[in-house]
Amino acid sequence: MSRNKSRHTTGHTSGHTSGHTPGYASRATSGRARSEARAESFRCLHCGLDVPMTAAGTSHRNHCPNCLWSRHLDDTPGDRAADCGARMEPVAISVRGDGEWVLVHRCVHCDVLHANRTAGDDNVLPLTRLAVRPLAQPPFPLERLGSL
Repeated sequence: MSRNKSRHTTGHTSGHTSGHTPGYASRATSGRARSEARAESFRCLHCGLDVPMTAAGTSHRNHCPNCLWSRHLDDTPGDRAADCGARMEPVAISVRGDGEWVLVHRCVHCDVLHANRTAGDDNVLPLTRLAVRPLAQPPFPLERLGSL
């Protein structure tokens, strides 16, 4: 079965959200698929969007620009060497010294954390929601600040 056909039957490839490797067929064929040329797009396992592999601001597309979910595929950016393959939830935003926003993803299976550059086509609404989450849902009662 071709890579594209198997990718569509599994529901996703590099959008990283359900359990299949972005741009790759399935866990059973991931070794073979990794040795093949990369797909031009993948289907997000979280929201179902067909996502192009190219994006402004990054050379290793690893998350869906719509919902920001990813997939645990890499040990180091772009190597596609991770054996886990589980979905990675966007949990936070970090800001680098130069002002660049970076997504922090946590694997839903093994809890590993990865920092991933945002891409030029990322949806600003979920990015902003992640950025303000600590203010909107603080990890402690705000009343305690008044007693300090």
